[in-house]
Amino acid sequence: MSPLLQTRPRLKAAALILSLLIPASLVLSATPAPTPVPAPQQPPAADKPATPPAAAPLRNVTLVRLKTELWPERVEASGNIMPWHESTISSEVGGLRLASVLVSEGDTVKKGQVLARLNAATVETDLDVTNAQLAEAEAVLAQAVATLERANRLAPSGGVSRQELTLYETQKHTAEARLNAARAQVKRQQLKLEFATLSAPDDGVISSVSAAEGSIVQAGSELFRLIRQGRLEWRAEVKGDLLMKLATGQEVVIRSPLGTEIKGTVRRVSPTIDVTTHNGLVYVDLPATSDLKAGLNVSGSISLGKRKTQILPASAVLNPGSTARVFRLNADSKLESIDVKTGRIKDDWVEILGGLDDRTAVVAKDLKLLKEGDLVKAPTAEVVQQ
Repeated sequence: MSPLLQTRPRLKAAALILSLLIPASLVLSATPAPTPVPAPQQPPAADKPATPPAAAPLRNVTLVRLKTELWPERVEASGNIMPWHESTISSEVGGLRLASVLVSEGDTVKKGQVLARLNAATVETDLDVTNAQLAEAEAVLAQAVATLERANRLAPSGGVSRQELTLYETQKHTAEARLNAARAQVKRQQLKLEFATLSAPDDGVISSVSAAEGSIVQAGSELFRLIRQGRLEWRAEVKGDLLMKLATGQEVVIRSPLGTEIKGTVRRVSPTIDVTTHNGLVYVDLPATSDLKAGLNVSGSISLGKRKTQILPASAVLNPGSTARVFRLNADSKLESIDVKTGRIKDDWVEILGGLDDRTAVVAKDLKLLKEGDLVKAPTAEVVQQ
């Protein structure tokens, strides 16, 4: 038998085996894999009790109550610095040329000091004319007097009639009148000559100069302004209801723009109140050594005496002057915030105008380290009065 015929039965047997194995493998691949069985869990260990955190130590605070003191009561005001008295220096003659100006604005002058001179040449000429007219009038009067005396001697003998005697008396009186008129003219020209020299009427400071050399001045025209004695005053505006509390002699403190305080005294209180602004003026004398200038607007306060004031240490008040607050303790020793109304601040004390009574104790210091709701420890002893 040939080798080819011998191998055919073997091939058929192999094909049969393969045909049986392929469906079996497909069935096995479609069958899901078995789910692994989880290992048994160990029972949890018994919980250990947690250790509580250590409690924070309570902050110790010091308490303080309202304190009553006598504080000076003051009225705040503002106004302008003005001359106590300002004199206007004008020319009393007109038509003369301004020959020289001897002072400038800001100069300090003495009474009688020459400020300016006018060209007085025409005035001097007029004075010479009036002096000549005066001499003529004196001569006419002397002649009339002599004539009248001679007529009086002749009248008893009939050498002069009564009518002529009356005429001589009239001539004498007329000559006397003309002499007086001539004297007045001389005096007038002498005054004009004096007025050609402008002098300071008082000690003071030149505050304004409007004179210009070479100009022709008119009678009554302003040439200078003088702050008499260099004195200034503060004209403070005060509300009408407060004006009634002010009186002469009260002390005043004015705040200078340079940061200094200047003391003054009320000299006069205005008797009227402006119907538009409802304010009145208070005239305050200032010391000669002050650094203030006329026209400057400043503020200050006027003392009304002293009154009882409730105060707290400044360290016990948060934000004094705005939304001020203090801390008090409630029944659970926790902090509570209280809004208070504050007023003046003096040294290390703050005036309390409302929101707190004198029986309530508040925290005295270190408020910025505290907040509302904090649990604190306060002394059981008496509240500290600083």
